[in-house]
Amino acid sequence: MNNTVFLLFLAIHLCAFGQLQEKVNFTHAEAFIQPIPAKKQINGRVTYTFEILENVDSVYLDARDMKFTSILLNNTKATSFNDQKSVSIKKKFRKGKLYELMLEYEARPKQAVYFINWDNNISDNKQIWTQGQGKYTSNWLPSFDDMNEKVEFDLTITADSVYKIIANGKLKNIVAIDGQKSWLFDMDKPMSSYLLAFAVGDYRNETLVSESGVPIELYYYSKDSLRVEPTYRYTKQIFDFLEKEIGVPYPWQNYKQVPVRDFLYAGMENTGTTLFSDGYVIDSTAFVDKNYVNVNAHELAHQWFGNLVTEKNGNHHWLHEGFATYYAYLVEKEVFGEEYFYWKLYDTAKALEQLSREGKGEALTNPGASSLTFYEKGAWALHMLRMKVGEGAFKKGIKTYLEKFQFKNAVIKDFIDIMQQVSGTDLPDFEKLWLSGTEFPFEVAREYLIQSSKSLRTFFELQRELTTSKVASEKIIKRYWDNSESIYLKKNSISKYHKSFPAYLLKEVFGSGDIQLRQALAIALKNIPTGMESEFESLLTDSSYVTIENALYTLWVQNPDHRARYLDTTKDVTGLPNKNVRLLWLLLATLTKDYEQQPIREKYLRELLTYTSPEYPFEIRQNAFALITGVFTLPDENLRDLVNASVHHSWQFRKYARDLLGKIMENKKEKERLMRLTEELKGEELRYIKSKLESE
Repeated sequence: MNNTVFLLFLAIHLCAFGQLQEKVNFTHAEAFIQPIPAKKQINGRVTYTFEILENVDSVYLDARDMKFTSILLNNTKATSFNDQKSVSIKKKFRKGKLYELMLEYEARPKQAVYFINWDNNISDNKQIWTQGQGKYTSNWLPSFDDMNEKVEFDLTITADSVYKIIANGKLKNIVAIDGQKSWLFDMDKPMSSYLLAFAVGDYRNETLVSESGVPIELYYYSKDSLRVEPTYRYTKQIFDFLEKEIGVPYPWQNYKQVPVRDFLYAGMENTGTTLFSDGYVIDSTAFVDKNYVNVNAHELAHQWFGNLVTEKNGNHHWLHEGFATYYAYLVEKEVFGEEYFYWKLYDTAKALEQLSREGKGEALTNPGASSLTFYEKGAWALHMLRMKVGEGAFKKGIKTYLEKFQFKNAVIKDFIDIMQQVSGTDLPDFEKLWLSGTEFPFEVAREYLIQSSKSLRTFFELQRELTTSKVASEKIIKRYWDNSESIYLKKNSISKYHKSFPAYLLKEVFGSGDIQLRQALAIALKNIPTGMESEFESLLTDSSYVTIENALYTLWVQNPDHRARYLDTTKDVTGLPNKNVRLLWLLLATLTKDYEQQPIREKYLRELLTYTSPEYPFEIRQNAFALITGVFTLPDENLRDLVNASVHHSWQFRKYARDLLGKIMENKKEKERLMRLTEELKGEELRYIKSKLESE
């Protein structure tokens, strides 16, 4: 066949690939992956085994911007076509026959593989990690952008011997050759290729074992050995609870959790191998401010809902995110108690009600719905379904659903049909209200919360009385406060009604010793209550970095005569992983003229300015940019750091940096300075700034 005819044939058949691939059953893949960090490149080889279900003339794999050095079909050179989106193999494939397809390739992924700290002079914490998210694994492995294609993948990853490698499956062997090590991982069940993952870095790990005997591997950086317990607190309890609550054994060989730097999301539920943001690697003090429990439970729940049973397409995303969110809430109910659970439902209900009031309500069947809808409305829908059909029927339905569609794909109707069958309950009204309806039924949710939670019922009564009674608000608040033992009611009362608190009640809260209530005060109060300076100052030594940060700022602003004392008290506090306290402290110390001599304060400023550098995680950089630009004009080096941030792989940080650059460029002199700096830029940074300047 000549090239013109062959290309025409492929163009015709590419349009029908979705249908043709249904006639091919890919069963096994053996992949060999070698990252080349200096080039941000992947060299790989993968061999697929597949069976032909009906006669076809070609098969294909998704493959983004790859160069193939060899393609063999049953050990014979294959006729292939590569359009940089997919690679197709032309042959008359016969029904019932087994084939082996081997592909050797090179790829420089534009996404899905991230090389951290390899293109700068930073010697520590070099990492490589992947993020497939739906269909992007084809950037580093010829695979399938379709969730419906499930294959048993075995991975061998090769890297410098100083690094540890983590990937899906059970580690079978490590082979050392010439300063490198190849780590061989075996999967024993099929999975969607978007859930493939690996991470390379300087890691250590500890291993727990679940009640059912599943190994749970907890990874951490060498420097973070003292943070393992608070970071992974409750992990075994979470795992054991979910296995029991779901009623289906954990479906994979083991479970690994791996923190990575500058991750795109909070976490990602790759099969048996969750990667998560190292911003959740915390000490015990930070646990009250920001902990990993919810993310931990959410990603683990996905191992059933999303990984074991996978949606057919985005129209059924509720089957992933709504379910994982709901089961994470059940975990928090188990760990933190019923009150925590109901107040969290209340918070999400308020957010969803606001979305509806703004005319932005969305159906759970809308593939373009927001995260708030898929996650929070999705969790509410599941919980109300549980209330409607009953505890026993709900659990039986979940178990039946998972067992019937295990290692397969499902749609919402599949789940609803099962729930109707096992419960004997017709669910069209439920579907209309919770799934296809765009408005969040807040009054239904509110009534449920009133019936379920005494403290929420009391809170709603407090709200009603404050808006209808002629009695002074402070008397009403004090009565409800004295008659309730609920920390959650009291926290929410402080947040919403602190301006109506009588002085003696504020003193009572300060003196309570309760970290959560005192934190609520630190966040809510923007002025120091009269006669309570010493009480407010006591917040600076609480075991909460959020409390310390808020109290330090308020005290520094409101009480300038004692700034030096406040700075001395908090001088050695770093704070959360984003260095919230340290960065604020450096700014305030720089601005406090009578705190230190000028050279010392200049040293503090220099330290603050260093935190915009690519040397640091983007959470720290963004915090530093916000503090610095609120007071100072960015020096040239920091402006260069901002340009660097404007092409960062994290879309959230990238957007922040680009928005800030836009504001800076509104100043003519700053725009001219930025134009001068372009002479020092190159690559992606130069291309972006040139396009930005040309568009102005």
